[in-house]
Amino acid sequence: MTTPASAVPLAAPYYNAPFGAAVARFWKKYATFSGRASRSEYWWWYLVSAIVGIVFNVLSFGAGGYGLQMDQTYATPRTLAVIVWVIWGLWALATIVPGLALLARRLHDTDHSAWWILIGLVPFVGGIILLVFTLTAPVPAGARFDQ
Repeated sequence: MTTPASAVPLAAPYYNAPFGAAVARFWKKYATFSGRASRSEYWWWYLVSAIVGIVFNVLSFGAGGYGLQMDQTYATPRTLAVIVWVIWGLWALATIVPGLALLARRLHDTDHSAWWILIGLVPFVGGIILLVFTLTAPVPAGARFDQ
């Protein structure tokens, strides 16, 4: 049985969060780097982000391509492709801060400091380490990151 979204305060992680609640909490906790986020909150948003990325890739390619795939008959990119790129860029700008905040809260739930995000800058192994941390079960000691 799932817990109603109204019963889980925003300051607490919502374990077994359904899809809609996880996405809503992502936007409600836009730049909140304190507290914790459950695996379901994190991975539901990751799924949304991946789907949006795929949609923008398909739209960009269909609108004239990008990079080496761009239609070579035109010296400049097609107008529709540029519009897609601009919207994609706005989406990326709008979601980078809450995405980092969600990752920080997910790390807190596994009892790691948000500074561990920087390990993602290490080629090859950094992303793998972050993946392992986000897949890890919650650690009760992570409550030290709550307010």
